[in-house]
Amino acid sequence: MAARIAIVGAGIAGLCTAKTFLALGYEVEVFEKEPDLGGVWSSARRYPGLTTQNPKETYEFSDWPMPHDYPEWPSGAQVQAYLESYAEHFGIKPHIRFRATLVSADPAANDGWSLTVAGPDGTTTRDCDWLIVCNGIFSIPALPPFPGLDAFRAAGGEVLHTSEFTDAEAARGKHVLVVGYGKSSCDVANAIADRSASTTMVARRLIWKIPKRIGNLVNFKHLFLNRLGEGLFPWIEPKGFEAFLHGRGRMVRNAMLGSVEAVIAKQLGLKALHLDPGTPLETIARSTVSLVSDGFYERIARGGLDIERDAEIVQLSPGQASLSNGRKLPADMVICGTGWQQRVDFLPAEILRKVTDDRGNFRLYRSMVPLGVPRLLFNGYNSSFFSQLNAEIGAIWLAALLDGRLQLPDEERMSAEIDRRLAWMEARTGGKHCKGTNIVPFSIHHIDELLHDLDLELPLTTRIAQWLRTVRSSDFGIVWQRFSSRQATAA
Repeated sequence: MAARIAIVGAGIAGLCTAKTFLALGYEVEVFEKEPDLGGVWSSARRYPGLTTQNPKETYEFSDWPMPHDYPEWPSGAQVQAYLESYAEHFGIKPHIRFRATLVSADPAANDGWSLTVAGPDGTTTRDCDWLIVCNGIFSIPALPPFPGLDAFRAAGGEVLHTSEFTDAEAARGKHVLVVGYGKSSCDVANAIADRSASTTMVARRLIWKIPKRIGNLVNFKHLFLNRLGEGLFPWIEPKGFEAFLHGRGRMVRNAMLGSVEAVIAKQLGLKALHLDPGTPLETIARSTVSLVSDGFYERIARGGLDIERDAEIVQLSPGQASLSNGRKLPADMVICGTGWQQRVDFLPAEILRKVTDDRGNFRLYRSMVPLGVPRLLFNGYNSSFFSQLNAEIGAIWLAALLDGRLQLPDEERMSAEIDRRLAWMEARTGGKHCKGTNIVPFSIHHIDELLHDLDLELPLTTRIAQWLRTVRSSDFGIVWQRFSSRQATAA
């Protein structure tokens, strides 16, 4: 009898994990709390102006290309449609239970799991042999506890997360504050500025934004979405040419980043707009990389969008927000791009104590395996430029583990590796590492680790080529071909 796999979430990681295990003959059931699939791309969570940060050839699955007529940076609706087609093609949809929320997951006597699931028809129980958590690190919105929030709402004011703001028309004629300066905040502010009475961004900290075309000429993918671009930022243990870039060749590396920084600052007019972050460009490697929303800085220059930088909301009152810089602004709606909480509330407390540390950081070997918790796995628990590739290769890695073809180090060595990774993240990001789930911008390094474990590294010629050209998803199609061929031969 085939092992039963329960997967939490039908986003990118959940879909490719389901596809992989279905192809290998496992029984698979996917629990998705939303009415449709897609995770962050679901229509239930899709804010106005949402597009990919990646060009499409770097944000598709290796064996399912995006349609040729898609633009280079597909919209949120297009990505969701693409994921729908993926699920249809690979026979995943019949295995998804929509509007199904995992309430609790408890270890069962037979070493599997007993699941309690709430759905449209009530609460049911399910048993499975393996539980794979793919609910993502962007699943639970984080809203600041603004003082005066209750009185603001009682007077008709609205406060919501960007993922809850799905209709731009809801801002028409209103005074809107958008909190944050990440991609979702800038996308939303940009999308509503023409229809609101006023739109003001309130940014506690400015970060560097990367234009789609640097200097209006060079696609950013040619500079950052290859091995050289990733190698400009220090990995845990730089080796080979990377060691040179961060050692004797550091002046070369600094000059490269410095020249790109100067071009971006001039192109976006940051000095004139008083929006220079005041930090080096290399700080984009701390926690997130944010692409410029189309027309964003031009709109600011025209006066159609305001920014209160180095400020935060300290008090809400009916129709008004008070800022830390002393200003008081009219406010009917506050939209927050203030990040996410990384939580798995359906796990028992004793399990959570093994999965996370006392600061809530996830302790996962290779971002997937918790220590001391049998038959519990994770996929997609990293933030990366190549989200779909990390999840796709991660699914193959998990399949090898379940099939007994991947041997893990002992727990002491895995624990030491987890500690080293968390310490590196803490130092690199100043503590802003999404509870230990962040690997931006080191996606390729992470994939390389997984492929090395599997003895399925890409051909040397491909890896060399990826130093100078964009890393394409299609480069990795050979991985599944070789893995499935190996499985068939072993059978």
